[in-house]
Amino acid sequence: MGDYIVLEECPCCRGTGLIVHEGGWSVQVECADCGSHTVFVEYQNDAEKKEAEQKVAMLWNIGKVIKANIGE
Repeated sequence: MGDYIVLEECPCCRGTGLIVHEGGWSVQVECADCGSHTVFVEYQNDAEKKEAEQKVAMLWNIGKVIKANIGE
């Protein structure tokens, strides 16, 4: 139960945030509705993977996201 990560609503649109892994080496949180996302955090093993997931969740929850506006 200690591995449970809570994600707040998207700071831009209040949509649902999802933890997304890229190629087995990095992770970010991305909004399923508007596409806003955190930076990617890299990892090399399972221990670093858990830390990276916690870090992007914290960034998401405090509103540190990248938002692409329409037309970008």
